[in-house]
Amino acid sequence: MRRTLPFAAALAAAFLFPAAAAIAAAPAASPPVDADARAAIARAVDETVARYGLPGIAVGVIEDGRVVAVETRGELAAGAGQPVTSATLFKIASNTKAMTAAVLARLVDQGRLRWDDPVVKHLPQFRMHDPWVTVNMQVRDLLIHNSGLGLGAGDLMLWPEPNTFTRADVIAGLEHLKPVTSFRSGYAYDNLLYVVAGELAAAVAGVPYDELVRREIFVPLGMEGCRVGSWRLDQAGSVALPHRRVDGRNMPMDERGRGDGGMVPDITSMAAGGIRCGVDDMLKWMRMWLDPPDPWLSPGQRRAVWTAHMPMPVSTRMREWDGTHFSAYGYGWRLSDVGGEWKVAHTGTLDGMYSSLVLLPDRRSGFVILINGEGEAARTALGQALLQRYTDPASGHGVAHYAGLLERERAQRAEAQPLPDTSSRRPARRDEAAPLLGVWRDPWFGEVALCPRTDGIGFVSTRSPLMAGRVMRLADGRWLVDWDADGVDAEAWLHPPSRGRDDGATLALSHVDPDADFSYDYADLAFTRLRDCP
Repeated sequence: MRRTLPFAAALAAAFLFPAAAAIAAAPAASPPVDADARAAIARAVDETVARYGLPGIAVGVIEDGRVVAVETRGELAAGAGQPVTSATLFKIASNTKAMTAAVLARLVDQGRLRWDDPVVKHLPQFRMHDPWVTVNMQVRDLLIHNSGLGLGAGDLMLWPEPNTFTRADVIAGLEHLKPVTSFRSGYAYDNLLYVVAGELAAAVAGVPYDELVRREIFVPLGMEGCRVGSWRLDQAGSVALPHRRVDGRNMPMDERGRGDGGMVPDITSMAAGGIRCGVDDMLKWMRMWLDPPDPWLSPGQRRAVWTAHMPMPVSTRMREWDGTHFSAYGYGWRLSDVGGEWKVAHTGTLDGMYSSLVLLPDRRSGFVILINGEGEAARTALGQALLQRYTDPASGHGVAHYAGLLERERAQRAEAQPLPDTSSRRPARRDEAAPLLGVWRDPWFGEVALCPRTDGIGFVSTRSPLMAGRVMRLADGRWLVDWDADGVDAEAWLHPPSRGRDDGATLALSHVDPDADFSYDYADLAFTRLRDCP
């Protein structure tokens, strides 16, 4: 059964009276899931694994408040023979953001914090590029992507891992990131301010963020299999490795700490995307939102978290696939309408790990998908097939249908914006690279050296070791950086200073692939020359 709330009323509830969006309609009863329905879910998972060659996946489905399906396939590491189980830990990536928001909501309930508190009240060292924004940014603004910063600004302080940036570096670096729009005027997804939110929560509570998450979420909700901060591999049980595709094969990616069975280290991005959970614990997290266990979070704070605080654009895909009319960001959640029904969701993406969590609160239903490989298309196709079981069952569309649409989209995008031809590349020579040579510094990213090495001219970052590669020259005179590490997959154009290298002119980078991941935020870098090569 679908919600019949008219679009105009839904839009008014979401934006003019946002708290009403959480209570606008009575729950719609879902029929019991029979064996055929469970089999359909299993077939959709099987089809997804086969079509996309996934190394491992875990899927959980809730209907009418009950767990009706848990499906696991594949291995922790391809070829190792250890199966994925319902307890296997996956990186949930940006699904962490909802947990960070929930920690803050708990602190608001406890009277230790207000959503409209200035950030500097709790973190006096906090600075944005504009002093007015510094003073006026509130706690709520940390969570809703309205800062005026560009998409993914400063993410090179978080990824690729490992690097030496700390959370203190992130807070200090924000002052040097120039906004691209005015404060609160538009939506642009960011990760750094969630790192700030985690540090603010820790400052208010007087304990580190990881301890706070365990105390406020994992323990009271029984999610004790989840991991945050640093933790021991040999005490965590089943842990999935991320994978990348190399020549059509799933290749496990090394993770620090795994080789000796010792400590998995804390990561700087912890509050933005650093939590790991298994599907069993993610189902507990979902059931908490679908069937609130009072008094874990007050009704007022539940409404605040699921209020439409920041309008988001509605994409062509959302309109065509879901009939979506509105989209907005709450505190750590994306809110939208799908076929006339209310949807609360988020995705998570890290190198070699993908997650998706979707809730249909009026049905007390939802699902979670965890993948330990390159699974963006798989996540989308399977997620849409599962969603349509509730919002448009008459369509009969399954994984193959949505996979085909995604392939068509990809082909159209490639035709409209083809990759630049870089086939004429060759290693740069020292004599022609004179304007590039030297040690350069960006105020938030730190130093990089463009200096001769045995195979040409190298590009080496002091603080992000994986950001190292060889400078190449194209026949048309352009320069690019061919990164050494397989995991750094967004090549960069290298733009030399337009004037002499010692007059304050800047060295800049930009994406070779216009569709590259926004977390390679090359556009925010501006290097000035410090000194000659050693």
